[in-house]
Amino acid sequence: MTHKTTKFLCPALLAALFVAPGLHAVNSGTNAAAKPPDKLTELFGDPIIARGKGVEVKRSQLDSALTGIKSAAAARGQTMSREQGLMLEQQVLQRLIQIQLLLGKANDADKAKGKETAGKRFDLVLKRAGSDEALDRQLKSVGMNREELRAKMADEAVAETVLDRELKITVTDDDVKKFYDENPTRFEQPEMVRVSHILIGTLDPDTRQPLSDEKKAAKHKLAEDVLKRARTGEDFTKLAKELSEDPGVKENNGEYTFPRAAADPRRAMVPEFESAAFSLKTNQISDIVTTQFGYHIIKLIEKIPASQSPLDKVAEGLKEGLKRREMEKLLPDYVEKLTRENNVEILDEKLKPKQMSPTAAVPAKADKADEKKPEEKK
Repeated sequence: MTHKTTKFLCPALLAALFVAPGLHAVNSGTNAAAKPPDKLTELFGDPIIARGKGVEVKRSQLDSALTGIKSAAAARGQTMSREQGLMLEQQVLQRLIQIQLLLGKANDADKAKGKETAGKRFDLVLKRAGSDEALDRQLKSVGMNREELRAKMADEAVAETVLDRELKITVTDDDVKKFYDENPTRFEQPEMVRVSHILIGTLDPDTRQPLSDEKKAAKHKLAEDVLKRARTGEDFTKLAKELSEDPGVKENNGEYTFPRAAADPRRAMVPEFESAAFSLKTNQISDIVTTQFGYHIIKLIEKIPASQSPLDKVAEGLKEGLKRREMEKLLPDYVEKLTRENNVEILDEKLKPKQMSPTAAVPAKADKADEKKPEEKK
């Protein structure tokens, strides 16, 4: 594993977790899977904390949503104060309410389109994870499974489709070209490297904790043997497919293309890996590179000079981004109207926000630009 963010989840998966985890809307046609009640719920009950026409959110649903988010934050080493925790609860509750409101307005066409969109996004999440096993590990770390993720992504996509229909936002090709022409620096492609990579891991595959010193020594000896074989002319890709412990090798034969972290932090590799890769010459094989994930052997395939991304390559993602920007302008008034029409009330006083978040109901999209980033590995 080499990617900085691979200890947690890729952006699309985190977005899905944050938008509607634990959601099982009432009378809204949602297909989100409900979890069985935990012991605390059985002992103390499961109070309704928000309700309205077609809307009902229970404390267990909010707790389920918060568990996934807090688990992902903890994996990143992030902590939050009591005040920040309360603010997070308020924001997530708003999202749960607003998603239910949007799902309640979904027609059959919205549901069909949302299901199709969600399927494509799930496939992208799986691709980025690198393998079925890697995705299952990532989901387990935040208390989810694939069925729950699919259901949440479906709800998200249906709600997004409703917003598209209700707000009637149109972005033309001329709008896209105008923005592209007026913002050239946004479409600069930084210098990148394409490498082939073999990982001899030093983390326990189940616990993700470091191996013992004795086991690490054995792993280092294995890495030395692999390096010797690579430098004596054995096919590097064949070695990667045979020996690399990176789950992504099943999808990409050990190949990754990425820029320097300073140019695009979203696609950053760990510093040791980046430094070694950019220091190599074409077809040169590195020494053993040690990171927190294990021992890496890297072969540089090519260096890709900085360039300008052509309009036709970014037009689709740019159009979605412009539409989202317009949506955020119109959304506060629309959500306020829905909330008022459906008599939605938050019953827990401490969860009543001082001011509704103006963009809280916008379902998160998979970042189109991220489709080109290296698949995340674990």
